[in-house]
Amino acid sequence: QVQLVESGGDSVQAGGSLRLSCVASTRIYYVGWFRQAPGKEREGVARIDGVGTTTYADSVKGRFTISKDNAKNILYLQMNSLKPEDTAMYYCAEDEYYCPSQRDFSYWGQGTQVTVSS
Repeated sequence: QVQLVESGGDSVQAGGSLRLSCVASTRIYYVGWFRQAPGKEREGVARIDGVGTTTYADSVKGRFTISKDNAKNILYLQMNSLKPEDTAMYYCAEDEYYCPSQRDFSYWGQGTQVTVSS
């Protein structure tokens, strides 16, 4: 059982930056950030695998950076040039193996709210 706790969400103005953190209770392997805005389906934001390979949603490429500290079991999401459309609840998720779909992730955090005002 892996416990994930997100933090770092806040209310910021457009153009601002935030760094989200996700602290895991054990070693993390394949991890990702997801977000869900009110009335919308949850969508993938970024993922990082066991060797550090990253993938991003087109909407955040060049603005967001996913990284992890394997020694501390922490996943990060650096978010720059934030836009109002980035407003959502952000979740981290983890699994021991590659997950083709978000439904495949075994463990999820409770989420942290990001609100971007124009």
